[in-house]
Amino acid sequence: MPSGILIIDKPAGWTSMDVCAKLRGAFHERRVGHAGTLDPMATGVLPVFLGRATRAVEFAGEGDKEYLAGLRLGTVTNTQDTTGEVLEERPPASREALEGVLDAFRGELEQVPPMYSAVKIGGKKLYELARKGREVERAPRRVTIRRLELLEGPSGPEGRDYLLRVGCSKGTYVRTLCHDIGQALGCGGCMCSLRRTMAAGFTLDQAVGLGQVLASEDPASLLLPVDAYFAGRPRRALSPAEEKKVRNGAPLPAPGIPEGEYLLYSQSGEFLALSRAEKGRLVTIKSFFAV
Repeated sequence: MPSGILIIDKPAGWTSMDVCAKLRGAFHERRVGHAGTLDPMATGVLPVFLGRATRAVEFAGEGDKEYLAGLRLGTVTNTQDTTGEVLEERPPASREALEGVLDAFRGELEQVPPMYSAVKIGGKKLYELARKGREVERAPRRVTIRRLELLEGPSGPEGRDYLLRVGCSKGTYVRTLCHDIGQALGCGGCMCSLRRTMAAGFTLDQAVGLGQVLASEDPASLLLPVDAYFAGRPRRALSPAEEKKVRNGAPLPAPGIPEGEYLLYSQSGEFLALSRAEKGRLVTIKSFFAV
């Protein structure tokens, strides 16, 4: 069965799980997972892991992400984006005013998760409560905005729309960032578009359209290798005796090796495991060989 990573350029109108469901059928593989949910209105980089590569999802979801986000000033909605019900409309602030508040949103900050999100409180997803007209108190979460640039605008109806580049940590809600910027300006704001340009270290240059995958006679040819996510870490080829130990879950003696993460391979080049060097031993973090 195929194993590997597929970088999908997610189309608008699809959920991330919709994409995974389609790929299960295309590859005839039930083990399919993704790194980093995109809302249906969003497009762009969605790393999808198939087969044994799904073991890397837990690592891939932790990394930073980058987006091109449309900010619409003067409009407040119940979902913090333009898919929701409009609650307020006011004259938009100027570009100069917007530029003046952006610095306050760079670096570490606290975000309150939106009600229309999959965050669970008391065992219930917030969006399930929001659809019933309920609002509950949410604890703020610490996130980091590493990059926030104003690229374009004003444009659109009444000069309300701007384009931002946002580089951020895991767990950041870009629509909440747009909402909060609008609140800081006093005119309100919401997100009007979202395109993810980087996730899990993968970029749009590596992405393929879902239609291209579904139309391919050999979709497995589009897969990146299982170890692509871990690129840049040092590699070690193992002797047959060392390989046997790794396959049995045993640590390897490695005196004098610098501490850190290593990729372990068989003599034939098969990717076996992600390991960590500590106290003169190589200990497996996660195995990727076929059982």
